Amino acid sequence: MPTVSLIRADSYERQRLRTYVETLLEPLGGMRAFVKKGDRVLLKPNLLTSGRLGKECITRPELVYCVAQLVQEAGGKPFFGDSPAFGSAKGVAEANGYLPIMEELNLPVVEFHGQRYETASLTFNHLRLCKEAMDADVVINLPKMKSHMQLTLTMGVKNLFGCVPGKMKAWWHMEAGKDENRFGEMLVETARAINPDLTILDGIIGHEGNGPSGGEPRQLNVLGASSDVFALDRSMVEILNVDPTLVPTITAQERLGLSSGFADIQYPLQRPGELQVLDWKLPDALMPIDFGMPRVIKSTFKHLYIRFIKEPLKTYAQQ
Repeated sequence: MPTVSLIRADSYERQRLRTYVETLLEPLGGMRAFVKKGDRVLLKPNLLTSGRLGKECITRPELVYCVAQLVQEAGGKPFFGDSPAFGSAKGVAEANGYLPIMEELNLPVVEFHGQRYETASLTFNHLRLCKEAMDADVVINLPKMKSHMQLTLTMGVKNLFGCVPGKMKAWWHMEAGKDENRFGEMLVETARAINPDLTILDGIIGHEGNGPSGGEPRQLNVLGASSDVFALDRSMVEILNVDPTLVPTITAQERLGLSSGFADIQYPLQRPGELQVLDWKLPDALMPIDFGMPRVIKSTFKHLYIRFIKEPLKTYAQQ
């Protein structure tokens, strides 16, 4: 029976947030249950974009700071990374206020590089995934709670799609996006292959409406954690009072037998019903998941322009 730890949390102030995270992890054994001395620990936040500052599109740096501190105190060696839609992980992180915590904690940011890995799924065998996640001793998944115009919601499972390097994500939208069930299964199989040791979901302020970047901030006042990313996602759907059949990743994980029934999840602290909101805004309308070739080409050129021209020029101008 999977365990999901849930608490009400209403502040990103560092000391209060640290207390929240410690309280959240206590029923799971604390950080030392996941991190041993010398472990290389990948922190995988959501670093979607640098273009919507203040709209709560990404995992807050304050949460990454607190988690990185706890990892260091457990004897681990934390680093963080992602594969943003446009630009580099470092560029998006710095634009969203990560630089002070990177400097204070000597926290490296890495760019993801792809390699093919054999997986348990015959349908999606040999997924191309980032070696930085696959080679890490510990992976801590740090998603942001958001609505999503293609997948209804984006939570822990969808955040691990960021471990698919570069524009391979756009290729998957083109290849598997014509079938909602197939695309959902690809996301779930990616999460199963990465197999995060711990997922801590940033739901203090979420992003509702036309997400993952076109919506608006929403005070949700929730932090959730589990060693079972599938159980945590199922719990968050309950908190948001969203029909689970509307979320392709939820239906896929249930279809593949990777998700326990909601009634089988243990809640040592607060239960979803105690944290439930009844007026969370979903997208105005769902967009097709699949990308056509023109969109993939345009997206690729935009990514390359930001990564290799715009970001270097900005750095040069600051010197």
